[in-house]
Amino acid sequence: MAAPTHNMKYRFLGNTGLLVSRLSFGSWVTFDTQLDFEKAYSIMEHAYKNGVNFFDNAEVYANGQSELIMGKVVKAGIERKLWSREDLVISTKLFFGTKSGPNDVGNSRKHIVEGMKASLKRFDLDYVDLVFCHRPDPSTPIEETVRAMNFVIEQGWAFYWGTSEWCAKDIIEACEIADRLGLIRPVYDQPQYHILERSRVEYDFDVLYKKYNYGLTTWSPLASGVLTGKYSKGIPEGSRLSMPSYKQMLSNGLEEKIAKADKLAEVAKEVGCSLAQLSIAWVAANPHVSTVILGATSIKQLDENLKALEYVDKITPEVRGKIDAIADFRPKVVPQAEPFVINLRQKWL
Repeated sequence: MAAPTHNMKYRFLGNTGLLVSRLSFGSWVTFDTQLDFEKAYSIMEHAYKNGVNFFDNAEVYANGQSELIMGKVVKAGIERKLWSREDLVISTKLFFGTKSGPNDVGNSRKHIVEGMKASLKRFDLDYVDLVFCHRPDPSTPIEETVRAMNFVIEQGWAFYWGTSEWCAKDIIEACEIADRLGLIRPVYDQPQYHILERSRVEYDFDVLYKKYNYGLTTWSPLASGVLTGKYSKGIPEGSRLSMPSYKQMLSNGLEEKIAKADKLAEVAKEVGCSLAQLSIAWVAANPHVSTVILGATSIKQLDENLKALEYVDKITPEVRGKIDAIADFRPKVVPQAEPFVINLRQKWL
């Protein structure tokens, strides 16, 4: 076997035997809306050649078009002998759906089974490696969701299942139900986690690491671009926050976050890296984080972000202390589900 030509390191995905690259690539926002097939192929090719093996997706990204594009990229890579299907860890997330009917969202058995089949059809793949419940669904009994996800895995449509933006209480209930019924547990969550947002990963989930060795595939290490410093002088044209569907994401306290990012940039300068690299390295340094999901619209941007691994060891207690002092983070109570998520089901009643 030829020696690898990259410096990527890997971690086990929680309490599984699956190794995922410490940095991975996600298609939220970029595929279809910012990247067509050729650009998506070139970026995924470059990521793979640099050791990235995990590529994240969801049924709702670009209303299904993101899965369609990624599936074409995977097939093209196989045809061009860049990779085999076995070389890749592909994920999708189910909850939001791509249609507007009363059963087209949520974690019911109906949506999970039908959503999984529709997702695989868009990918044009026999299976994905990972499937997530993209959000909690208070309207569906957790036992129903556990049974549905167990069915998906037994059909060979996915190998592992997990949660995304769930609270620890519901994850524990899902695990206990699975154990009681002899079914397959969820083994990872996909939470938002960055220097300025830590409530779920560092507080609510603490019990999950001790009890289940629960894995994390974290998203938004750069706080939708705030932790790159690019919003310090306004919102650039073509950036994420210039897109109508994302402007509301950081509206609460945006100015304060930008001010903190400016101060964090000074710490990055002391470390010898960019603010983006410092921010990604900080997330990757958390031993509970299996992989940090990156987004990129160019190879140049991807390269800068991948270099963040070189600075993980520089997140010393002293550097961490400086970061914490600037962030001044105050944990918040993690809700069972966001109001808009609850309304997606309740509006039909």
